[in-house]
Amino acid sequence: MLQAIGLTSTARRELPPVVNDLTFEARPGYVTALLGEPGSGKTTALRLMLELEPGRGVTYFRGRPLHRIPHPGREVGVLLGDVPGHPSRTVRNQLRMLSAAVGVPASRADVLMEVVGIGGLRDRRLGSLSTGMERRVALAAALLADPCTLLLDEPAAGLHSRERAWLHGLLRGHASLGGAVLFTTDDAKEAARYADRVVSIASGRLVADQEAVDFARTRLRPRVAVRTPHAARLADVLGREARSAHRVVEIVEESGSRLSVYGSNCAEIGEAAFRHGVLVHQLADETGDAGAPVPPVPQARTRAGTAARMEVRADARAEARTEVRAESPARQVQGSAPGSVVGLVAGAEAQVHGGPRPDPRAALLTGPACADPGAGDDGEPGVAPLRAAPPAREALPELAPPPDPVRSAGQGPAAARVPARLPAAVADAAAAGGPEASEPPGTEGGGGTGPRHARSGRGSSGLRRVRRVGGPLWPLRYELRRVFGTATPLLTAALVVTVSALTSLVLARAGHTPQNRLLAAWPELLPLPPAALGAGLLGSLAFGEEYRYPALAADRGTVPRRLGLLTAKLAVSAALALVLGTLAVAADSTALRLVFGSGPLSPPAEWISPAASWAGLLVGCAWAGLLASGVFRAASAGFAAVLAVPVAVVPLVRKVLDGPSAYPVTGIVSRLRGPLWSPWPPEADRIVLGALRVMVQPVGTALVLSLMVLLCAYAFTGLRGRVRW
Repeated sequence: MLQAIGLTSTARRELPPVVNDLTFEARPGYVTALLGEPGSGKTTALRLMLELEPGRGVTYFRGRPLHRIPHPGREVGVLLGDVPGHPSRTVRNQLRMLSAAVGVPASRADVLMEVVGIGGLRDRRLGSLSTGMERRVALAAALLADPCTLLLDEPAAGLHSRERAWLHGLLRGHASLGGAVLFTTDDAKEAARYADRVVSIASGRLVADQEAVDFARTRLRPRVAVRTPHAARLADVLGREARSAHRVVEIVEESGSRLSVYGSNCAEIGEAAFRHGVLVHQLADETGDAGAPVPPVPQARTRAGTAARMEVRADARAEARTEVRAESPARQVQGSAPGSVVGLVAGAEAQVHGGPRPDPRAALLTGPACADPGAGDDGEPGVAPLRAAPPAREALPELAPPPDPVRSAGQGPAAARVPARLPAAVADAAAAGGPEASEPPGTEGGGGTGPRHARSGRGSSGLRRVRRVGGPLWPLRYELRRVFGTATPLLTAALVVTVSALTSLVLARAGHTPQNRLLAAWPELLPLPPAALGAGLLGSLAFGEEYRYPALAADRGTVPRRLGLLTAKLAVSAALALVLGTLAVAADSTALRLVFGSGPLSPPAEWISPAASWAGLLVGCAWAGLLASGVFRAASAGFAAVLAVPVAVVPLVRKVLDGPSAYPVTGIVSRLRGPLWSPWPPEADRIVLGALRVMVQPVGTALVLSLMVLLCAYAFTGLRGRVRW
């Protein structure tokens, strides 16, 4: 059950709000269409429901607002616009990456690819897909967590008729399993054909909330589309014959050669054209849109209006309390549906491709899209018991139609549309026409004595804040699939190894290069060795690609600031940097031995300290690029920060460290061992001393300072922008 109450967007400057006091509901087992002209506020209404924009009002998903749901991705499947993904990423890798984000096994992505009909395109890249295939990928992404509610913004935009029939067949299958489906459209015929209930809005306000049959009877009218080069003459002929026969016929000239005739049929028009010798190119029966009704005018706050609102408020409170006592807290839909989502999809595929396409694995889709709100939160991710679907609308007697949207005199804009099953506090706030609806009693924080915004996540001004984006449920698995979903790491490693080997050969031929710099391929002229530059590039791409192709928060174009995601990115980038450095050193030593023999290389007297310095340099560059790209939201900025460390920070550190120290630091290792509760082994002294020697080097000190500054900046931007994230 989806209940939207008093949704109102924030007005900008002197313009009216895009959505103004919008109240409706989408019931489980039904497909609901949100109909409106372009610019009427459909997309803004969806964003307000998902708490993606600041505004007033509240939306309940099975009795809870979205910010009270532990895992919103398992409750609501969303399709807003296109699916942003790296063009070189394959369909299978994209869906598996999103599976890790919502916490379901990777096999779920394979099953959904078969269900939505893109099983043969699993290895195709996202940049090569057509519009119809992109919509199928987007729908598969919305269904990954088997959500109870689907919110789709113009899902059939750009699709031909057969693709539309398939898409709405799949949505019908989801509703038949007990799920609630809400999609937006600007086509009245599409809404009447595929929806069970049509909610019409205009200028952001509710103008009608009807069953699809009533909507088609009151909004759509049959007509005859006529194409003729003599449109004016045929219109005159049809008008004269209608007047002579005392019939009511409406003739509308659509264009220079097209007429729309209401109140007649193809046979009568064809015979009239034949009798008068009028050439006709086309005669077709169609269904015309009679236009949206005029939105209601907001009522002025008069004494009579206030009295009427208080009367409706009292009636709604009494009725809600009576029904809340009579009904049980948790209701389950009983019965079983004769069809399922798989059967409907197979039927749609039969219409498109000429035959059914059975799928033995598609039975996994019968998971609990609409189980109890509290169930499944603590269970195994992606695994849930079967759910029963309502056999027909008559099996849901408790889901009575909402009140008639036509208001009587003196009622406020929201008072007449209070859902009957809302708790008393919600009914009271909605009937009062206030700026926002309060949460139902019994929810978290309800009934307390603290401030209002402390309980409901709203500011003191009554404006609802934007919900923070949750991170991936399996961050490490998500990051691994994101990194290795493209060829960027392999290409970077190949380029780094090649450049590093060639640079080491050039340095060995010139001579006078220390062995450590020779193995690292680090000449004096370069600010960093090739391996460190490659590690910094991979680190900067960790957040840079996320912001360019956002997958976790595609509807906001941002990346969630979560500690788990940051930790996973730091771990993966550090591992990649160490692997890249190991490959570079191995390639350099191999190339030197093949070309010059054992002359340039000799067994090192001590290898722990140089190895620690090399690893610290690589990991520091990778982390500097990662944090900088997260702060500045661009991969180029992250790579620039990596280059800025040796170019700008190292000279400053050298100036500070020049000259002798006034006090010696001899014996620092023993002094560090003193404050510890348990002494470390004597072998650890060498490791600690080596780490300190690395850190006091100009490059090491510059990296440590840069990482501290970037980490503080990352934390500061995350706290400052928590409303957006």
